Amino acid sequence: MSAGIEIGVALPSRIGGAAPGRLLEWASRVDAGPFSTLAVPDRVVYDAHEPLALLAAASAVTRRVGLLTSVLVAPTRETTLLARQAATIDSLSGGRLTLGFGIGIREDDYAATGFPFRARGRRLDQQLPTLRRLWAGEPLGEGVGPIGPRPARPGGPGILIGGYVDAAARRIATWGDGFMVPGGGDPERVAVLWQLILDAWAAGGREGRPRRVAGSYFALGPSARDHARAHIDAWYGFDPALAERRLRGIPTTTEDVVAAIRRQAGLGADEIILRACDPGLDTLDRLADLVAGL
Repeated sequence: MSAGIEIGVALPSRIGGAAPGRLLEWASRVDAGPFSTLAVPDRVVYDAHEPLALLAAASAVTRRVGLLTSVLVAPTRETTLLARQAATIDSLSGGRLTLGFGIGIREDDYAATGFPFRARGRRLDQQLPTLRRLWAGEPLGEGVGPIGPRPARPGGPGILIGGYVDAAARRIATWGDGFMVPGGGDPERVAVLWQLILDAWAAGGREGRPRRVAGSYFALGPSARDHARAHIDAWYGFDPALAERRLRGIPTTTEDVVAAIRRQAGLGADEIILRACDPGLDTLDRLADLVAGL
């Protein structure tokens, strides 16, 4: 498109269990619109749908758009089951799944699932090679495996890795396909980390360039600021200072949304995922008109 960047949409996390039809309507409209990807977020201790189950449902009402977790807190999950769930969605969708992985910052998500919060980075380092091995049809271990199904794509779904730590560069270069740029982060820190990723990618002998996927919350319409505040308070209320930083960066006019898209294009992003603060379908319609006009 003329903006020089692909534009995806994340399902609003504030659509609760009382409106499952709304989620699938969002998914089908994203598929019919000028968008590249349908993304879903992940929290454990939160009133929201489980992201892999939601993407499986979305795969049945979409035909074109990519399906993305943005991001899945992988260390809160058992690895073999995660591999099977992801391979199943990739198979059912014809190879449209990409997994954005992160380690998360909320201790309660780990308390709820029984995995150690302080060991989450080490756990992700263990999970990534296991996932790749299972998706390649190799056994889990001696006398165990292979474990299906086989994903649609050789090597399995794409993997994007997010985070601010230097270890993200190593993980991307070794096991990943690209970088999920943390939203609302320090631009200087992101620039340093991106260079570390490029250096590690080249040192590892990887061909081409890692994919760079950015993200931004947005709200449009007459109550845009109210929706932005409500969403951020619900998602980041555990850390008021962080919530305020996130809120300050949310575009709430069409001009601001366009500026955010063009800013990420100028930074070299291949795609931007726009995360709606408002669960109303009119928000998606406004965004579709905006993107179609770029």
